[in-house]
Amino acid sequence: MPKVVAERADVLPLLAEVFREHGFAGASLSLISAKTGLGKGSLYHFFPGGKEEMAASVLDDIDGWFQAAMFRPLREDADPQAAIAAMFRTTETYFRSGRRLCLVGVLALGDERDRFAARIHGYFAAWRDALGDALRRTGREAEAAQDLAEEVVAAIQGALVTARALQDSDLFVRTLRRLEARIQAGGA
Repeated sequence: MPKVVAERADVLPLLAEVFREHGFAGASLSLISAKTGLGKGSLYHFFPGGKEEMAASVLDDIDGWFQAAMFRPLREDADPQAAIAAMFRTTETYFRSGRRLCLVGVLALGDERDRFAARIHGYFAAWRDALGDALRRTGREAEAAQDLAEEVVAAIQGALVTARALQDSDLFVRTLRRLEARIQAGGA
């Protein structure tokens, strides 16, 4: 029996997990229906544009969450060092200590990369730039701060993939701790 969902937003976390597990191409409407408990009619009621609108809505939801929970604090917190430390805790929690793939990263690696290119670019650039801004506000030179921010974001994403490949979620947590220690020590 199909699940009763009060609002479109209620189904977004379920859709996100389907796309994380199966990618865009592998997430058939039948699979989405089974995983969300919604019939195809309900899915089209909430997402008249079909699977592409579902994925775009999930990306919007993820973007909003990251903007509020990580990027804005990195750019605006009066204590940039505290914001950076919070970013590492938030990252660990969000990615469930390395047991949850980055949906934006999944889409970046799939055949649908071009379809969502602007959103994918925006996510990674926003993270890099917000962290770079926080690092500059800790006293680092602009170029060194931007280089380190780029390296940290790349290392986090790489650690997610590597932890999954090696079936070692602790690798992700160890990587976060090393990156945070390096930043706290002032290393470039």
